[in-house]
Amino acid sequence: MARTEADGKRKDTSEGSIYETIKVIVQALLIALVVRTLLFQPFNIPSGSLIPTLLIGDYLFVSKYAYGYSKHSIPFSPPLFNGRIFASPPKRGDIAVFKLPKDNSTDYIKRVIGLPGDRIQVREGLLYINDKPVKRERIQDYQTNDSWGRQVQVPQYMETLPNGVSHVVIERDGDKGYWDNTYVYQVPANHYFMMGDNRDNSTDSRDEASVGYVPFENFVGRAEIVFFSIDENASAWKVWEWPWTVRWDRIFTRVK
Repeated sequence: MARTEADGKRKDTSEGSIYETIKVIVQALLIALVVRTLLFQPFNIPSGSLIPTLLIGDYLFVSKYAYGYSKHSIPFSPPLFNGRIFASPPKRGDIAVFKLPKDNSTDYIKRVIGLPGDRIQVREGLLYINDKPVKRERIQDYQTNDSWGRQVQVPQYMETLPNGVSHVVIERDGDKGYWDNTYVYQVPANHYFMMGDNRDNSTDSRDEASVGYVPFENFVGRAEIVFFSIDENASAWKVWEWPWTVRWDRIFTRVK
């Protein structure tokens, strides 16, 4: 059967349409990769270590440019270079995502408490930085869950760090928790000391076997804004339940 000119035009048009579709998809993927690597990366909060600042079920954007870039800024942390480029050191009080030093792959999120050279200690629940107690003011109790999942009222404090950054912390076990009395930690050069705001329910730099001091190279970015939040026992994909399960008051709130 002879192939007509119309048949050839239809085939060319079809091939051109497929090519254009593939090109658009590739371009979109490249743009998404650039944005994720250089600008913002989304994360969700799976644990309660930063309660009441961040809740289980919060989804937030982390700025990748805040501290400059290391190999951990790139997906899968390829060993393309060492150290950081365009580096800007974290500030005390920042909430930052970092790669767990133990495996250099697991994402952790905590608050920056100790800077390089600092002496950090906790005595009877009170934080000391360079041998000076950090200002802590008792405020209204906070309702959370204990180790057995029961709702309890726990002490809540407004803590003010030496640089003037204030944030809220809770003491689920009062001032007698496992990590409420520590020895003095001397933060090494180019490392940081990280802690959760839920002081009795946070695996952080106080636990040197699990986290310890965090190298600057391991920082991924700074938490900036909560863009979505849903009850911890709900499923984000069940959109028909959103009117009741989404925490509308937390959406587009700054992380402080």
